Amino acid sequence: MLRFNSAFRILAAIFTLWAVAGCAVNPVTGRSELSLVSEAEERKIGAEQYVPSQQGQGGRYQVDPELTAYVSKVGKRLADVSDRKFDYEFVVLNNDVPNAWALPGGKIAVNRGLLYELNNEAELAAVLGHEVSHAAIGHGAQAMTRGTLMQGAMAIGAIAVGTSDYKKYGDYVLGGAQLGAQLVTQTYGREAEREADHYGIEYMVRAGYDPHAAITLQETFVALFEDKKSGWMEGMFASHPPSAERVENNRAQVAAMMPKLAGHDLETGEARFNQAIAKLQKTKPAYKAFEDAQKAINKKDYQTALVKVDGCIRQVPEEARFYGLKGDILVSQKQYSAALQSYDDALKRDSSYYDYYLGRGVAHSRLNQTALARQDLEQSAKILPTAMAMNELGKVALVDGNRVDAKRYFQQASQAKGLLGEEASAAFARLDMADNPAAYATAEVYADRNGRILARVSNRSKVEMSGMAVQFRALINGKVVERRVALLTLAPNTYQDVSSGLAFPADTAWTADMMAVQLLGTGK
Repeated sequence: MLRFNSAFRILAAIFTLWAVAGCAVNPVTGRSELSLVSEAEERKIGAEQYVPSQQGQGGRYQVDPELTAYVSKVGKRLADVSDRKFDYEFVVLNNDVPNAWALPGGKIAVNRGLLYELNNEAELAAVLGHEVSHAAIGHGAQAMTRGTLMQGAMAIGAIAVGTSDYKKYGDYVLGGAQLGAQLVTQTYGREAEREADHYGIEYMVRAGYDPHAAITLQETFVALFEDKKSGWMEGMFASHPPSAERVENNRAQVAAMMPKLAGHDLETGEARFNQAIAKLQKTKPAYKAFEDAQKAINKKDYQTALVKVDGCIRQVPEEARFYGLKGDILVSQKQYSAALQSYDDALKRDSSYYDYYLGRGVAHSRLNQTALARQDLEQSAKILPTAMAMNELGKVALVDGNRVDAKRYFQQASQAKGLLGEEASAAFARLDMADNPAAYATAEVYADRNGRILARVSNRSKVEMSGMAVQFRALINGKVVERRVALLTLAPNTYQDVSSGLAFPADTAWTADMMAVQLLGTGK
């Protein structure tokens, strides 16, 4: 059985902090501010949401662990001089979208797609210093205090949604992992961005980096923003919108700092940076082809997509995402056995990514291998609880004849928006209708002018009713008479008059309270 108690406790804890809330001095800005989230809670939220948030953004970039070590080293250099001593962590995510984000407690990630656009280590330090500042100032915690988060299921970012038949509806994070998803994708206000820029530059200088890189970085961002360059609009610019004002603020701050920095050995680290991203740059064509394959899939051009992804595999055979995408393509082509092999190949290279288990679980399900399907789908949901996994688990449970589990899974999946949520809601309703028909329909008994006893059954739900029965009860000639009549089907938002086959004798003075009706489900 899947359990998300720990994740839900995080959400509950945030709302119970009203009892201990108070004003505290921010260790970075020096402001006195109300906070409903203690530092201990910031650390806990960051630690528990870090892995799910990585999963929801493409998973870790595993092909080049030395690159993650390098980014982490630069990040630690900035964290060591920050005004708040969290247990900072830094990872590189396997995501084409140019972006970076920070969770409360100093858990920070940089997408592979952003590293392509940087020119030196100092610009990387500007990015990481900005994210360290968000965490140190507590902007995520402040968002929770203001109540601007936790407003529903969140779509998973940058994971080729819509790339296969079983993913045609996209996917959504469920349960406690929703909090991390919203923290990652939130848009900071103008003041928060200004603060993160300001203190990020201070941390750069303290760590020995040339702060001019913060200016060139923002200048590049503004130029890209004005060009509406694809990828940036849904990545860095969605959560960290650049502006000419930010460039001028950075320029003024650096100009004011420079007289005091005369004689200091401030570095850009261009040679180190180029060496660190050499493999990333070398493999860039393969990841571009990977993007092209995803676009081809969205156009249902599976053959082109397969050719593209096979080329990716030849170029970078150690990249698990390429095998995972190939599995998705093969599922779309209903080549389920071949898809299983591709997912196996992906999991051999990265057994930590939820999506490979999800895909393999679907392939097993389509082959009627329900035990293996359930095992993979549960593992996927354990790593990252998603509506897709819950919906598929519901289908597997139905095949196994387990209505109780099927209802539970469909109900969880119904949190999702769009077609996926609608599909899961309808599946839940069809099952629950048999157990709780009165929650979906009404039955009103009446007798016509000839004394015949009928019931008007109204379907108030969005799904077709079937397998229901109407139980009539009437007092006729002093005796209680019961009659059960099957109701075959009833379309959504329609009604049907059902005859009981019973009638009061012509000479009987009957009243409304002499008859009753009950809507029954079959429980099947």
